[in-house]
Amino acid sequence: MKGDLNEMTKPRIPSVPRDQLPDFEPMFQLLEGSMGYVPNNFLSMAHWPELLTAFGGIGATILQTGDVDRGLKQLVAMVASAANGCHYCQAHTSHSAHNLGVPQEKVEAVFEFESSSLFSDAERAALRLAWHAALQPNASSDSDFVALKEHYSDREIVEMVSVIALFGFLNRWSDTMGSELEPLPQAFAESIDLSARKLGS
Repeated sequence: MKGDLNEMTKPRIPSVPRDQLPDFEPMFQLLEGSMGYVPNNFLSMAHWPELLTAFGGIGATILQTGDVDRGLKQLVAMVASAANGCHYCQAHTSHSAHNLGVPQEKVEAVFEFESSSLFSDAERAALRLAWHAALQPNASSDSDFVALKEHYSDREIVEMVSVIALFGFLNRWSDTMGSELEPLPQAFAESIDLSARKLGS
């Protein structure tokens, strides 16, 4: 998907049908359990099975383990994806954040995190890093880390940078490949008018 949520993109590389990937069925069942669907970007990675195996492992480690709240990780990923211009991943992360218990009004307001009263200073520090680091790595600053260290341990900061780095890969993969957005995240993204929301607006 690119442009906006109503503009369907034809995948540039077709997905490998799930029934041709029996070795990955345990991974797919975990994805269905946590997301409600198997992402099409994973099915395009399956053309290189070793890549899908490796990526599935690192993605699960970064997003499903650790000390940082999983909902906050998804908001960090959502802001990073917006900074990178990836519509597919913005839809995924908004839907996942809501599924993890982030209130819809907070998901809707995430791009106004600096001014919205819905966000704490700790959350603002995390989301500010996501914005700056995703724009380009050297856009992040020492002052970003000073703000982070007021609220988070070194381990937690490492987790957040890992989320930003993971979505650097996913953003470039998903929109470059023209990954087709699945019905569940598309419906949620349309319900919050995601395509009209911009960072800093």
